[in-house]
Amino acid sequence: MDFNVKKLASDAGVFFTRAVQYTEEKLGQAEKTELDAHLENLIARADCTKNWTEKIFRQTEVLLQPNPSKNLGARIEEFFYEKLDRKIPSRTTNAELLGQYMQDAAKEFGPGTPYGSTLITVGEFQKRLGGAEREFLHTSAINFLTPLRNFLEGDWKTISKERRLLENRRLDLDVCKARLKKAKSAEAKAAAEHELRVAQTEFDRQAEVTRLLLEGISSTHVNHLRCLHEFVEAQAAYYIQCHKHMQDLQKELSRFPNAFAVNASTSGVSTGPSPLSTATLPGASSPSRPPNPSNALESSTLKIEEVKPPATGTRKAKVLYDYDAADTSELSLLSDELITVYTVPGMDPDWLIGERGNQKGKVPVTYLELLS
Repeated sequence: MDFNVKKLASDAGVFFTRAVQYTEEKLGQAEKTELDAHLENLIARADCTKNWTEKIFRQTEVLLQPNPSKNLGARIEEFFYEKLDRKIPSRTTNAELLGQYMQDAAKEFGPGTPYGSTLITVGEFQKRLGGAEREFLHTSAINFLTPLRNFLEGDWKTISKERRLLENRRLDLDVCKARLKKAKSAEAKAAAEHELRVAQTEFDRQAEVTRLLLEGISSTHVNHLRCLHEFVEAQAAYYIQCHKHMQDLQKELSRFPNAFAVNASTSGVSTGPSPLSTATLPGASSPSRPPNPSNALESSTLKIEEVKPPATGTRKAKVLYDYDAADTSELSLLSDELITVYTVPGMDPDWLIGERGNQKGKVPVTYLELLS
């Protein structure tokens, strides 16, 4: 117990002495040994690396797990699994959960209905998107987050410890320098000079150790550069997968009947482009050709040359894909051109009348993006 009390008293004395020494240095009343310029530059570079690595690490965590409460819960869960030396279970992504909800809803609405069957299809592709996201999160955590965390929690702590030791050695050296200046007798000067040589040796040794650790920051940059490339590769692969899944989903949906267009046709003018007609992802294939109108009224009474545009209700439309007319009643289309469209009573809802200059004919709705 006596030893502990003495040690506590000694530590308190050292702390008080250091505080006084720092204060005198700030006021210019005590000598301060300056580090060489190279070491100072290494320290500044290391501090910069630590600060920005920490910011990048935190923001990447936010990117991969946007919900702060879930992020905290996930980190706590990972901590306990690491301590128990057990594999961390895979978590259901939001897209996978949405897909499951859609498929469960389809069972309630009826999988044979247009809405139910579409929910099943969309739900399946949401699950695929979620699976791609989970793989991306897993790969990014291993190849990018883990190396950054290892630097902050491992290498940087070692560097910080050695820098604190260097600062203590510098303070000890300055104390010895001040003691030598105050020594008056030859015996006191000899003792002070000996203490100064010892303190200088310890300071130089610690400065060399710290310098070697700080120079290792260059290797850290090289390692983090490699990890950054792997992160970008994983991110690119993830977005490519998502793009492919969405293209496949569009193709699947284009096979379903355009049931919601019936309501729009009853008002005389389409209220807007269908979800499929607004798809403009690069590389998206054109929708399948709609079936030729089988409406008896249209086939018997609708003559293109006699069709007149209504006084109101005409709209501009952008052509999304090339289209070759199947007969003289249809109008061939070129991608990206603008045409005027309108509908007439008794016309199939999958088709509109299109005009381009003096040319006129039926055009499929799914090949258009209605603009106004």
